[in-house]
Amino acid sequence: MEGAGPTRAGPSGGPLPRGGGGGPAKSLKPTAGRPYPDPPHCLNSGSPSSPSFFPETSQPRSAPNAQRAGPKKPGLRVLAKSPRAPGSSPPGLNRSAENSSIMSQNGYFEDAGYLKCDADDASETREESLGDEAFDTVNSSIVSGESIRFFVNVNLEVQPTQSEGESPGGYGLLHTSRKYLKLKNFEEEIRAHRDLDGFLARASIILNETATSLDDVLRAMLCRLAQDSHNTEPDCNLDPLMAMLFTDAGAPTEGKAVHLLSDTIQGVTATVTGVQYQQSWLCIICTSKALLKRHVCISRLVRPQNWGENSCEVRFVILVLAPPKMKSTKTATEVGRTFATMFLDITFRQKLLKTRTEEEFKEALVHQRQLLTVMSHCPSISMKDYSMSSVCTHRPPQPPRHKDFLPMGRGIREDIARRFPVYPLDFTDGIIGKNKAVGKYITTTLFLYFACLLPTIAFGSLNDENTNGAIDVQKTIAGQSIGGLLYALFSGQPLVVLLTTAPLALYIHVIRGICDDYDLDFSTFYAWTGLWNSFFLTLYALFNLSLVMSLFKRSTEEIIALFISITFVLDAVKGMVKIFQKYYCGHNPGNYYEDRSSPVSLLGLSPSLNSSLHAALNTSLLAGPPELPSVGSQGPEPLARDTAVLSLLIMLGTLWLSYTLYQFKKSPYLHPYMREILSDCALPISVLTFSLISSYGFQEIKMGKFRYNPSKSLFEMAEMHSLSLVAVSGAMGLGFLLSMLFFIEQNLVAALANAPENRLVKGTAYHWDLLLVAIINTGLSLFGLPWIHAAYPHSPLHVRALALVEERVENGHIYETIVSVKETRLTTLGASILVGFSLLLLPFPLQWIPKPVLYGLFLYIALTSIDGNQLFARMVLLLKDQTSYPPTHYIRRVPQRKIHYFTGLQVLQLLLLCAFGMSTLPYMKMIFPLIMIAMIPIRYNLLPQIIEAKYLDAMDAEH
Repeated sequence: MEGAGPTRAGPSGGPLPRGGGGGPAKSLKPTAGRPYPDPPHCLNSGSPSSPSFFPETSQPRSAPNAQRAGPKKPGLRVLAKSPRAPGSSPPGLNRSAENSSIMSQNGYFEDAGYLKCDADDASETREESLGDEAFDTVNSSIVSGESIRFFVNVNLEVQPTQSEGESPGGYGLLHTSRKYLKLKNFEEEIRAHRDLDGFLARASIILNETATSLDDVLRAMLCRLAQDSHNTEPDCNLDPLMAMLFTDAGAPTEGKAVHLLSDTIQGVTATVTGVQYQQSWLCIICTSKALLKRHVCISRLVRPQNWGENSCEVRFVILVLAPPKMKSTKTATEVGRTFATMFLDITFRQKLLKTRTEEEFKEALVHQRQLLTVMSHCPSISMKDYSMSSVCTHRPPQPPRHKDFLPMGRGIREDIARRFPVYPLDFTDGIIGKNKAVGKYITTTLFLYFACLLPTIAFGSLNDENTNGAIDVQKTIAGQSIGGLLYALFSGQPLVVLLTTAPLALYIHVIRGICDDYDLDFSTFYAWTGLWNSFFLTLYALFNLSLVMSLFKRSTEEIIALFISITFVLDAVKGMVKIFQKYYCGHNPGNYYEDRSSPVSLLGLSPSLNSSLHAALNTSLLAGPPELPSVGSQGPEPLARDTAVLSLLIMLGTLWLSYTLYQFKKSPYLHPYMREILSDCALPISVLTFSLISSYGFQEIKMGKFRYNPSKSLFEMAEMHSLSLVAVSGAMGLGFLLSMLFFIEQNLVAALANAPENRLVKGTAYHWDLLLVAIINTGLSLFGLPWIHAAYPHSPLHVRALALVEERVENGHIYETIVSVKETRLTTLGASILVGFSLLLLPFPLQWIPKPVLYGLFLYIALTSIDGNQLFARMVLLLKDQTSYPPTHYIRRVPQRKIHYFTGLQVLQLLLLCAFGMSTLPYMKMIFPLIMIAMIPIRYNLLPQIIEAKYLDAMDAEH
């Protein structure tokens, strides 16, 4: 009643009975016509009537203004009950009995009906037996479902503003927050075992607490913690800690404030008609700046106590204290989640009631941990399946067996059968129907156009120099357009982007050298090498060898991706160093056009370790040969330090503008739609802006331009009969090595594009795409056009450009997750057409794009490709404070020391790749695919000898 004075409330918001402290439950005896009378201590104060108690037949009554939710969702729902204002009365409480509970696949217990009585053994008196856990639940229609879940009640008091004429403490505001908590997975989360081990090492257990009031029980627990010999708190003041457990901490001293627990975890069982709260235990958590480490105390009361609504039969109290600045897996909530998961089991609570000593209590905790760990292995137990011998259906993927590679062509047929039914949707999704994304398609097409055109021009210029004009810029653009167009129309995964890359430029350079040494026709030898490459790729596709790529774990893919990013950065740096050596220092290092080729290699870096390594190798290779003087130059050029300085500014400016626009979608400026457009167009805007600044803003300063020589004929077929049988056999050897590069590059990039976190739904087509790449490169080889294969990071960036991305917050850490992706062929199709039309823009205006803009583009691609790389993220952990660690799956499942060991081993493999990939010997670079394959036994045979296999699998997992 509003006019009445404040009433002392229980932990969950209900008023305490008169007398303030609660008391032991009185025994209930059957009467005629009713199994049991109403429990005196649970009756509504001020309520005209009280409910009857029927252990098995009574149905819960809906609470006033209760909300009904839909069907049960998997996982653990944490609910918070709005506390009752002082002076009001709790609703009528219905009682139900607990049935036998079992653990489901998610780690929580499920119930077929109501909770069964958690009673003592037969030797106890009937008063104790009924009082312990006979009323372990209370019904409240809040959500529906059929699983026991945590109840976390967070009450934050807002100090009331007293108006004139009001008595102090008469009114106030109370903020109640509801959270969702998952049950602790004892089989996967390493911190669950660490929490229990830490508690057992310095256990604070009170077995027979005689206090009846909640305040007295908590004070006794705090005193026990303070008197603990293992206590390391120098300034342990009980009064401030005691005050922080309740909502009236910091409240005005005048009058009485609402006295509620501010942060609790409680188990509930969600049924179709409402929610039943587990009444026999309560977990209280608190954070305090005065603490230096975490503390846990468990108290078992002599008699069950009534401390208000939803806490009428409390027998166990768990108190968790922790400092606020802790690692995300060591917070007070995480520790409370560990013990709350254990106390959900009614059988475990019954066992704890029978323990006589602390050692028996600890043994029960250890046994419960073992039970939870074993049950976590089997996620297939349902509510209706009470057998604990259910067979687990989830098994890790097995490596391919011999019979998986036969019959011939099975993988191709399955790919076509999987993708052909959705082929029309690849053209209509986002154009017709709901969720149109025409604007997204246009911006993504422009991004792809610039991301493909610039490396194509750069590699074309490099090939022009390496082949003395046999493969020039025009042929490179034409091959890119034709190959990309065919792949966009007929591929099984159109989100993969094909490009000519630095490793391919290296092979072309080696082939030209062989032809010069043995006086062979370059066009014919090049064509035979390409035909042998396509022949081997066709065999790989027909015999389903793409299944072998399943042996490449996520850790190996991360090494490849990070290596590619490093080569991008190194090539850009090398190119800028050469510019400074030539224009600032007056030195004349390797070919100036070769220095362009170095950045070019960066752009074309392939996703696989092979291509990335070859890209880096290409960079060093470019630096090796002597420099060719520029056309029309007579002797060394005079110093032009303004050219060097301007080149550096243009490169950094391109990087800054492109990355700033890329991150602009996270800023608060402009409309969200405009922010998204600017972010998608970051690359073309930055390239055009600084190309105009360089070419027209500083016309008096000379900037390096790409070499361009018009082709005599774009399509001229090679004379295949002009080579001897020995030369054709030599081409076969080169073709085999080249096919290994194609095989690894194509499949690894496709795997990165099809990663589970990208949430693609139309299926994969590894075998068919490999065959299609073989067919495309057959035509390119015959007409002397450069080869193409899947490119990294262009393909994953293409997927992300078409994705709907959301930001989510977990334990204070913000991370991005892909919700859906528009799987379309229109973007790659449009980009390939635009690349073909770019032939009309040669030599002007494309030739006026300065090389520093290309270097800035390389840095941008490297920076954006690092985003989401788990290896790089774990390397950054070495520089972070533990409190800043994100709550990722490997942080939860793997010990910190093992994480750093694994990261160090990955870095060693990365250095090994760099040693081969960046070697100055071109022939060593050509065997790089073999080095990539050698990483498989390292992962499967060597690493498990250093780190346990379960930890390796956890860090290789996606989530």
